[in-house]
Amino acid sequence: MPVDPKIFVPQLPHNPGVYQFLDQDGRILYVGKAKDLRKRVSSYFAKSQTGKTMVMLKKAVTIKHIIVDNESDALLLENNLIKTHQPRYNILLKDDKTYPWICIKNEPFPRIFSTRNTIRDGSGYYGPYTSGLMVKTLLELVRQLFKLRTCSLSLTDKNIGSGKFRVCLEYHMGNCKGPCTGLQTSEDYNESVEQIRNILKGNIAVVQAHLKSLMHKYSAELRFEEAQLIKEKIEILSKYQSRSAVAGALIKNVDVFALEKDGENFCINYLKVVNGSVIQAFTLDIKSRIDEEKESLLGFAITEIRERLLSDSPEIIVPFLPDIKLDKVRYTVPERGDKLKLLELARRNAVYHKLEEKKRREVKPPADRTPRNLEKLKNDLHMSKTPVHIECFDNSNIMGSNPVAACVVFRNARPSKKEYRHYNVKTVSGPDDFSSMEEIVYRRYKRLTEEGADLPQLVIIDGGKGQLSSAVKSLRKLDLFEKIAIIGIAKKLEEIYFPGDSVPIYLDKNSISLKIIQQLRNEAHRFGINFHRQKRSGDMTRSDLDSIKGIGSRTKEILLKEIGSVELIRKTSFEQLEKLIGNSKATILTRFLKK
Repeated sequence: MPVDPKIFVPQLPHNPGVYQFLDQDGRILYVGKAKDLRKRVSSYFAKSQTGKTMVMLKKAVTIKHIIVDNESDALLLENNLIKTHQPRYNILLKDDKTYPWICIKNEPFPRIFSTRNTIRDGSGYYGPYTSGLMVKTLLELVRQLFKLRTCSLSLTDKNIGSGKFRVCLEYHMGNCKGPCTGLQTSEDYNESVEQIRNILKGNIAVVQAHLKSLMHKYSAELRFEEAQLIKEKIEILSKYQSRSAVAGALIKNVDVFALEKDGENFCINYLKVVNGSVIQAFTLDIKSRIDEEKESLLGFAITEIRERLLSDSPEIIVPFLPDIKLDKVRYTVPERGDKLKLLELARRNAVYHKLEEKKRREVKPPADRTPRNLEKLKNDLHMSKTPVHIECFDNSNIMGSNPVAACVVFRNARPSKKEYRHYNVKTVSGPDDFSSMEEIVYRRYKRLTEEGADLPQLVIIDGGKGQLSSAVKSLRKLDLFEKIAIIGIAKKLEEIYFPGDSVPIYLDKNSISLKIIQQLRNEAHRFGINFHRQKRSGDMTRSDLDSIKGIGSRTKEILLKEIGSVELIRKTSFEQLEKLIGNSKATILTRFLKK
């Protein structure tokens, strides 16, 4: 029975908290927060609901609640519960992409680079950036201003002091000051890193002030060349700042959020503004699974994005007030001025993103040519059935040693790797590819027949007339020759052989049919040769010690490491063996080797 509001609603208090709708199996359908639990939950039943909300209410059989001290705690708890349980009817974040960050590595003489993976190792991460161009621009700016290392050497005091490293080409080109050889101190290097942190945080004015004071100092000391270099850096920073400025410098540190709706989908655009310049932009797509208030959606987006980006801006510019309050944060709904311009910029970005997404949805995927290609293969090989299921066989051995075979399976002209099979040749000794092929084909289709599994429409044998004839023998034994089409492909000239026909056919080298056959042949060869290498490698690591019962791999490892070969172990005294592996194992080993 659906949840009865007359039973559950009166039980709810007039306190802030989190409520949960649960189905008959105890699964959480929906998690929500509220300033007043009773008032919020009763609103679901006080008015007629539409669409998915009504479906959710019909499935719900009980309501649970958790009381908290304030709205902020309710928000945090809701967020955690949604992420933990992923309720079916809660907001769905459609953003599954990974974005680039700029990393300042936690290490001596820190490297600065872009990455899509954040690691909690004490490194500083700035971003994420939705634009790879923005990341590239920032890194180029940093490298223009500061001469930092790009190598991955471990520049510890010990390594540098020992003279372990030499300066590289970057030093000679003037792009690095050579910290690896002690030509640059860590104090000087870290000062540059600190200025970079300020740039990435948007505090360009701080960097400019520092550089100006440095320029004046050099000028007073008559170090005019160095002063000129600093002046050039100030000009580079000014140009960058002017390009990124979108509002007055009086706007110090604000977050801007704009929301655009497209059916049941919402687009949230976020801008981080410092000193009038946008230093970060982010777009989040949200799908509302039930009827959500726009205030609730905006509140959710603000919490999610600020948490992701570690934002602590004291002011948030919004188109309307969200349903949440954040500690030490004020909301501004602008009506004029620079703040309204920022909000409008965020809204235009959201609209543009929405239009781009719509275009991508409307673009039809390229037509699947697989059916046409398979039909072409069928006609070229004069088959009666379309080869939807194709199998290919290949043998592999070296002078008859470790003979193996491989079978690969393609369905709809694509590899079905879970159906690939390796075979150890059991009945053939020596380098006899013909007999090996006969054995493997027989084993393969005998098993498929016994299991009642579906058979391929086409079998390809990697080899010429001899291998093909051997495979045909097996199909005849199993009474499958007339039921399965079979061909052989010879490597040298890519001849295609048919059973009973001594004259091959040659498909056009650009033919899609030949390309499909070649792909199967190459895949079978790759799969078989890898297996052969593994087997050969395993044989090379075996020794007489493997056959001794009571002597395990760890004991074998100790013996071979300390003594060497099996022959040397034979010559080793019992006392020495006892010291290495103990009395009981030494006794077993001695008895075996004396046989």
